Amino acid sequence: MAEKSPNDDRNDDRIVIKKYANRRLYNTATSSYVTLDRLCQMVKDDQDFVVYDAKTGDDITRSVLTQIIFEEESRGPNLLPINFLRQLISFYGDSLQGVLPQYLDMSMETFSHNQDQMREQVAKAFGGTFPFATFEDMGRQNMAMFQQAMDLFNPFRQASGAAEGEAAAASPAGGNSDDIDDLKKKLESLQSQFDELSRK
Repeated sequence: MAEKSPNDDRNDDRIVIKKYANRRLYNTATSSYVTLDRLCQMVKDDQDFVVYDAKTGDDITRSVLTQIIFEEESRGPNLLPINFLRQLISFYGDSLQGVLPQYLDMSMETFSHNQDQMREQVAKAFGGTFPFATFEDMGRQNMAMFQQAMDLFNPFRQASGAAEGEAAAASPAGGNSDDIDDLKKKLESLQSQFDELSRK
């Protein structure tokens, strides 16, 4: 399979990293080999990059980033709580697997946008004010954002604020109410895990 061009439907500003069969990573921008530690630092420095398999041309960025997380978690201190990891694994093959990435992405985006505010709150903690309330407010904001996004995909939710019973009665399939309740429970559980992560 011919190597895909890094300019096809991709951001031209991203640095291209090639991974060879010997597991070595080659930075085409600097014409030098790099380590996972170096890629980790590039992420922290907000340097956008994409990783391709040098032989097939396949985009393997996701697997490389996952490997970086694995390496960081193995060194400690740990960032991902055990319960969060268990729940994350349980969503593989679940009916919510398709929407979970969007929720996590939105949650992390909100978390990142508010990181300066969080750092200020953490600094205040040493003066006697612990930022639990702020983190909880941000968690509720994330949940509200996700529910609004879900409204776009769920024709059975009533944006006008109609009663849930009326919304369920308008559904053509009898099991939709149960599906929505199940969705709410799983989202609430996921939000609890995110709140726990925010407090770490």
